[in-house]
Amino acid sequence: MAAEGGHGPLTTGDYIAHHLQNLQACKADGGEWVMNVGHNAADICSGNPMAINVDSMFWSVLLGLIFVVLFRGVAKKTSSGKPTKFQALVEIIVEFVDGSVKDTFHGKSRLIAPLGLTIFVWVFLMNFMDLIPVDWIPSVASAAGITYMKVVPSTDVNVTFGMSIAVFFLIIFYTIKNKGVMGFVKEMTLHPIAPPTKGVGLIAAPFMIAFNFLLESVALIAKPISLSLRLFGNMFAGELIFILIATMFSGGLLLGSGGGLLHVGWAIFHVLIITLQAFIFMMLTIVYLSLASESH
Repeated sequence: MAAEGGHGPLTTGDYIAHHLQNLQACKADGGEWVMNVGHNAADICSGNPMAINVDSMFWSVLLGLIFVVLFRGVAKKTSSGKPTKFQALVEIIVEFVDGSVKDTFHGKSRLIAPLGLTIFVWVFLMNFMDLIPVDWIPSVASAAGITYMKVVPSTDVNVTFGMSIAVFFLIIFYTIKNKGVMGFVKEMTLHPIAPPTKGVGLIAAPFMIAFNFLLESVALIAKPISLSLRLFGNMFAGELIFILIATMFSGGLLLGSGGGLLHVGWAIFHVLIITLQAFIFMMLTIVYLSLASESH
């Protein structure tokens, strides 16, 4: 198996490691910014907690801009006459998300439906990059002197966790907005076990409040963690399977080869996964925000 950039043969392990390595930027010991560009440069930013995954940021921002431009263009050109096929598709997506929000979100907010639409389409576009054959874009990047290039942002836990952190702050915001600071405090300390308010049981009240706080804190923190890891795990596994298929067959991207047939078969199945994961991320976000808006 040939290495990208003409640096000799790659073993299967090297090939997989190469495709799972992000293009990173970090500060060197001297204070200057460096990137892991060049042969055998994977460990330049390795272990640096402040390293920036440049490729993940680039593709996620680019796909977000594509979503905004395409949907804004349809919104500006929409008409009651005969719609274009793309306009009809956008209308189907908007109506689907709007219906999901109306069925799930029980509060009142003008943000939830646009947020749900943004999450669903943005995550879907990031997941959709997984269907591009694994060597196409990295080969172009290698020809341009860029050694590493991961093109599926949702296979980067930093991206998925970043989105889930945003949802986490929205949960806190909507809880305090609808229930007040004291309502948030009570929700964290008086549930699920209501502490006694009179009699000898008052002695155990502080322990129950502490237990409730611990339990509710774990449940609250588990929401963004589960959101991020579910999306990351499914997409990373799917990408790894595509890479493994590519290593099994020389010329595996050609439809006439066994690798090509496996790629096509897995891609067809993977379409369901990338759509389902975008839907799950959107729906769980709506459910969490609905719970934050409801009073017990």
